[in-house]
Amino acid sequence: MATPKYAEAKREIVESKQVATLTDGTKVKERAPRMRACNEKDEKGKLCAGHLKRWYFFGDEVKKQYGEQAEIYRCEKCKTLYLPNPDEAPRTGTLAW
Repeated sequence: MATPKYAEAKREIVESKQVATLTDGTKVKERAPRMRACNEKDEKGKLCAGHLKRWYFFGDEVKKQYGEQAEIYRCEKCKTLYLPNPDEAPRTGTLAW
């Protein structure tokens, strides 16, 4: 067999872990470092891969559990909620040029 075009990944791939499930069935996960797309799989095993966007308009249940000013991200396709990774710096600061 010919040599592969790309080398094997040398670093460990970190999966996001599920933290909680809300009463309406929405999953709450913790983001992996530098994660930008959802890694949730459906019943058939297909990857969602929806873009994670900062979410400001969450309901009372999320406010009670994580606070009024929580940094919450939501998948634009499957609506899974993501909490920021504790190892990364928060992205809530203002932009400076």
